[in-house]
Amino acid sequence: MRTPETSTAVKLYKESDSSHFSENGTRRSWPMKNKKARNMAVPLPEILFITSYPPRECGIATYTQDLIRALTNKFKQSFKFSICALQNDAEQHEYTGKVHYTLNTDHKHSFYQLAEKINANAAIDLVVLQHEFGFFAKNEEGFVALIEAIHQPVVVVFHTILPDPNSALKANVQSIAAAAASVVVMTRSSAQTLHEEYDVDLEKISIISHGTHLLPHANKSELKAKYGLTGKHVLSTFGLLSAGKSIETTLKALPSIIFENPDVMFLIIGITHPSVVKNEGERYRQKLETLIKNLNLEQHTRFVNRFLPLPELLEYLQATDIYLFTSNDPEQAVSGTFSYAISSGCPIVSTPIPHAQEVLGDDVGIIFDFDDSQQLARAVNQLLSNSELTDSMSSNGRHRMASTAWQNSAIAHARLFKDLLPDGKPLQYSLPVINLDHMKRLTTDFGMIQFSVIDRPDITSGYTLDDNARALIATCKHFETSGNQTDVAYIQTYFNFIQYCLQPSGYFLNYVNEAEEFTDQNATTNLEDANGRAIWALGYLVSMSHLLPKKLAKAADKLLQRGLQNVSGMHSSRAMAFVMKGLYYRTMAGNDASYRPLMRKLADRLVQMYRHEETEEWHWFEAYLTYANSVLPEAMLCAWMVTGDFLYRDIAQRSFDFLLSKTFNGTNMQVISNKTWLYKEESYLPIIKGGEQPIDVAYTVLALDAFYKAFHDEKYLEKEVSAFNWFLGKNHLHQIIYNPGTGGCYDGLEETHVNLNQGAESTVSYLMARLSVGDNKRSKRAGRSATAALARKAKHTGLVNIMI
Repeated sequence: MRTPETSTAVKLYKESDSSHFSENGTRRSWPMKNKKARNMAVPLPEILFITSYPPRECGIATYTQDLIRALTNKFKQSFKFSICALQNDAEQHEYTGKVHYTLNTDHKHSFYQLAEKINANAAIDLVVLQHEFGFFAKNEEGFVALIEAIHQPVVVVFHTILPDPNSALKANVQSIAAAAASVVVMTRSSAQTLHEEYDVDLEKISIISHGTHLLPHANKSELKAKYGLTGKHVLSTFGLLSAGKSIETTLKALPSIIFENPDVMFLIIGITHPSVVKNEGERYRQKLETLIKNLNLEQHTRFVNRFLPLPELLEYLQATDIYLFTSNDPEQAVSGTFSYAISSGCPIVSTPIPHAQEVLGDDVGIIFDFDDSQQLARAVNQLLSNSELTDSMSSNGRHRMASTAWQNSAIAHARLFKDLLPDGKPLQYSLPVINLDHMKRLTTDFGMIQFSVIDRPDITSGYTLDDNARALIATCKHFETSGNQTDVAYIQTYFNFIQYCLQPSGYFLNYVNEAEEFTDQNATTNLEDANGRAIWALGYLVSMSHLLPKKLAKAADKLLQRGLQNVSGMHSSRAMAFVMKGLYYRTMAGNDASYRPLMRKLADRLVQMYRHEETEEWHWFEAYLTYANSVLPEAMLCAWMVTGDFLYRDIAQRSFDFLLSKTFNGTNMQVISNKTWLYKEESYLPIIKGGEQPIDVAYTVLALDAFYKAFHDEKYLEKEVSAFNWFLGKNHLHQIIYNPGTGGCYDGLEETHVNLNQGAESTVSYLMARLSVGDNKRSKRAGRSATAALARKAKHTGLVNIMI
């Protein structure tokens, strides 16, 4: 059995980590119960989900489908997934795809038959069982027997935990928990109830919140027009209709709401729950229709009597001004509809179910008493009269629910699965599809906007040379790999901005406001780094002259020559390093050795800095490690490539390996926080979480990519992949930093949360890193003989010609 990892801190419930812990803070592997010999030919461990599943119209079916989709997208190289669909005599469906088994919960023998099939399948390594009491009400004993009979470890996900259990219910839940390897709940209150009222051991409890969808900002007016709601204040609720939804609470509140807001439209979205239809038909819906007629609400209510496809449902939610959750069940532990509404940006008015009390507070919504229509009316009128408050609640809600994104839920589940499997192999994160959407949203005809409020570009933040230089490099990289001609227009835009920033003196200014005017900040800020980035970008652009329109390539080379006039006067280490990267690309564009003297001049300055600071334990250019550190050894690598001087190569390797020793803890990247730096007199990086910037990770990835291509040392490739995985969730919060829903990258990782703003620096930094990681799939196949060939070329020509 694998030695468990050790946690440095133990909390009562590990909701922030969303993983499986024992009481002493260790992860616990679950022993296999008489497992038959595993077929070693099976490449990946298989996880079997026992659950309701589409086309069955059920909240848990949709939940599981979303979870498996997220797990597959992120960890298809770590696990494979299969499904056993729950059925009963009244509801059976035709299944395809991943559904390999079915379980008829109305028949006790079906449970035993399923256990035999699972045990006979040596490919199945772990079973996940989605539990709702209604699923197994007819065969509770058969259900417990199923868990006990399965040889593989079983994870039971409780979608409901009822407080104040009677003895029979308590015994039933205890039997389930005892037979399971782990139990998962979705809220802290459920975990507390499970532990305190059912006496379930803490080591069995994992908290993984109900997943939510990442959505780009939508135009509410356009969505309202699409669904015939133009000019309306839209209130909505959705889910499978039943008396427990207490829709009549809203209907009775509507007259008071309409009196103050006559343009209100209330949407009741969803079909009647199939079990309700089975037992009583459409009686509840008809009762609501009668009440609507009696209250003269026909012009202010609309039934959407369909089980909506997910994209359409999310559009309805994004068109909603206030979401109403009126459940009259105080024991309802969690609501997926509630979660989806908050993550869609809806302010919430809700009854006080535990989930609402745990999530809302007074900055995301308003809680009112069960069945109290007057309180509901007052809350809705308050929100409709205060757009500033609703906007604030919408933003706060999206921040509050960010950690519950399906991608983060997948990470939490995958970490749990890994720790329950006996081999416990490291997780393999899948590369996301390259997505330029947010980068394009940030770009105007003038250039790239600096900041975003979440994913909405903030034009009042203006523009910077820094961002447009990086955007030029990223778009050039994308054009190289994709050949997409639409990239050329963006390349031209970013080049035009750089050209705009160059002054007659040969220096670039950095800061431009919304009115396209240079700001006073240019006079109060050191602009050397920005000038260096401009040279890097122009050099990269010129290196692609053979792919670009001749006029653009010629203009770029001319601008580069003008920008190089003053670089000899630079002394900022990073500014010089950026320039050296630009010189490298310009030199390699045509094996042009004319830039070698300038490259030597700048490289020798870095050599002097290195020799001044180097000791037996400190192999660096400065007395501290701060930001963008990786660019310094990468620049020395570029100097070797251009000059063939092995001194530069040796310093590049020594300094980079030293940096990696300080910024990697095993296979995990430990980003130097902007809250503190690592100083020469300190032997290790201070343990300060937070203040981690995507740009530092991206520069590390770029440097690792360059060193791997130059030396074909596997340690660089392994660390490159590991560093990039920081964006995908391999960080101290185990949360995504890259948002695949928007194509943007979050602005930073703090101690307890992620900064959800998706500005230009972070988004472009991610894209540069993503393009580099993807490129290495090709470079790895190039062979291992390149280093010797490069050395021979350096000896004879002085140029080491490899594009990094």
